[in-house]
Amino acid sequence: MNRAGNCRKPPSYEGHLSESVTVSELDLALVHALQVRPRAAWTDLAPLLGTSAVTLARRWERLTEEGLAWISAVPGPAFSRSGCTAFVFVRCAPAARESLAGRVARLREAVTVELITPGRADLMLDVLAPDLAAVHRFVDEELAVLPEVLDVECVFATSLYTEGSRWRLGSLDASQLSVLGRRPDGVDGVGSHVTSLGVLDRALLDALMRDGRSRFADLADLTGSSPATVRRRLGRLTASEVVALRCDVAPAVSGMPVSVTFRGRAAVGDVNRLHRTLAALPACRLLAAVTGSANVLATYWLRDIGSVQQRETAICAQLPGLDVTERVVGIRTVKRMGHLLDAKGRRAGFRPIRPW
Repeated sequence: MNRAGNCRKPPSYEGHLSESVTVSELDLALVHALQVRPRAAWTDLAPLLGTSAVTLARRWERLTEEGLAWISAVPGPAFSRSGCTAFVFVRCAPAARESLAGRVARLREAVTVELITPGRADLMLDVLAPDLAAVHRFVDEELAVLPEVLDVECVFATSLYTEGSRWRLGSLDASQLSVLGRRPDGVDGVGSHVTSLGVLDRALLDALMRDGRSRFADLADLTGSSPATVRRRLGRLTASEVVALRCDVAPAVSGMPVSVTFRGRAAVGDVNRLHRTLAALPACRLLAAVTGSANVLATYWLRDIGSVQQRETAICAQLPGLDVTERVVGIRTVKRMGHLLDAKGRRAGFRPIRPW
């Protein structure tokens, strides 16, 4: 085991010039550290990762320029108490799949757009909106009216047990994670919590959705405020759990190019108990209780297509009360929380979203 606590061989990826590039152990450790503390100073991370702050800055610059990793602001846990999360399954003509995915990706309510294996649906969307009415308006007035759309199924999350900001790469050891957990990120969360978003908050979130590591000085210039005010306001937004900062990665970094979403049915009284086991299984990316006859939805990132059956077998063995009714395999993600991805899952652009 190396300093980063990672035993597996680093994955490789194809760079912009098609050369084969290896993601190093240090890259993996850096990404994991930023998943835990997205705005940590390079000087804080350097001794933990056994290198210099300059090296870490250069590594992160390379990863972001290649679209292999990025940090952005996303709705925090408080969103599930005030906003509305829906999963929308869209069916269309086979020839329209790619063009429809690109068209839907331009809609701000569709924060994530995934092409899935053809079946009952062709696209799967994560939709975030301030309330139920806003989701219905999006589905009825923006999505269903598109000429390529043949059918739409919409289910609402009633409980969101885990999501992407809590997913970890697994490259650091327990002692490193312990040190990371004890260090602050330089934002002041002391004081009254945020109950509503003002003009400054929205401008700050718009900037952080594009780049969650933007410097306080740059954020101050963008929002017409001071660095101290920006630091304090961001601290209160995160302390109030209105917003979270998360580090996303391309499949070449995660080593998990296959996404599968299991839809299942369980007795209502069992759902809260089942989620503990489902979330604890390796590679769980998202887990929610949802409306509809299939009242459990769980997404896993896996290493290969053969792992889909292995994961389902493990689920059924540990949870005989859960009936898996559908397996939705992702072909590729077109948009993830506003960030546009290329065919290899690398960040290639951004479309503004406004979930709050």
